[in-house]
Amino acid sequence: MQNNKPDNINMPEDERIVNPDLAEDEQTFDLNLRPASLDEFVGQDKLRDNLKIFIAAARQRKETLDHILFCGPPGLGKTTLAHIISNELRVNLKTTSGPVLERPGDLAAILTNLSDMDILFIDEIHRLPRIVEEVLYPAMEDFQLDIIIGQGPNARTLKLNLPKFTLIGATTRTGLLTSPLRDRFGIIDRLTYYSPQELKKIVLRSAAIMKVDIMDDAALEIAGRSRGTPRIANRLLKRLRDFAQVLGDGSIHIDIAKSSLLSLDVDHRGLDDMDRKLLLTIIDKFSGGPVGVETIAASLREDRETIEDVYEPYLMQEGFLERTPRGRLATRHAYSHLGKTPPERPDGLF
Repeated sequence: MQNNKPDNINMPEDERIVNPDLAEDEQTFDLNLRPASLDEFVGQDKLRDNLKIFIAAARQRKETLDHILFCGPPGLGKTTLAHIISNELRVNLKTTSGPVLERPGDLAAILTNLSDMDILFIDEIHRLPRIVEEVLYPAMEDFQLDIIIGQGPNARTLKLNLPKFTLIGATTRTGLLTSPLRDRFGIIDRLTYYSPQELKKIVLRSAAIMKVDIMDDAALEIAGRSRGTPRIANRLLKRLRDFAQVLGDGSIHIDIAKSSLLSLDVDHRGLDDMDRKLLLTIIDKFSGGPVGVETIAASLREDRETIEDVYEPYLMQEGFLERTPRGRLATRHAYSHLGKTPPERPDGLF
């Protein structure tokens, strides 16, 4: 499979259809498709079953739920689960994100406006400034807020009692969380990628909500190209609805699904043009590697962080790319997928 697009055209990450992050113009669309209860939530079976028990126990004891930390890649349902927990407990949900809370006063304003049993959801909690994070410690442990009054030697600390609340944090970068913050969560769950069958159920459910007629095999085709991520599956469904409406009779069958996904440049393994361009750069320009990530970034005119955080994780998960001590290496699987003949390698890496 060849990449015929000019090398100097790089699609911004937020414009990639396989980007798992939520775009600003998708918020209403995403909200409409969001399940409202754990029974409607598809996938993450063990996590879902455990949450049912924890929620039922908290309701029976009329206590707040333990603080919860959801970890995992974007687009798997961390925010959705926070809303579901709020619905199941019949309590209010306040939402914010780590980058928004720049000063301790920002967090203090939110905490003091909570009511008993409320849930505070902090997305991207790993991006909390350290000075703000430290305000959370007594709030999570003792439901107290330490306020410093005055400056210098005349400064004193005032303890303010807070309503009992549940903090739900979401992070895509567990390793960036400090140990003191991580240890204060009573429940830590990691969301994993979804199977094609699970994603098929999600596509069929979303299609019903969108009032789109879709065949089972077409739903499975979308699921297989969605990189294990419900948000990508719903985005592809939304785009295929347009193709089916304009080029067909409005119904999404297997033929329109395959042709539309080809037009969207998403192949049968969920790789898009940038994924293939990265692999082809390693194969064609650097004989399959090993090659350093800085060299790859320069060749693609991308940031090193974008290569490491956005493109590489899925390619490594699917076995197309290896990270070795000597650099990045395209695997035999990558050669096969791209229609290339792997070289005979004397170094034993193949």
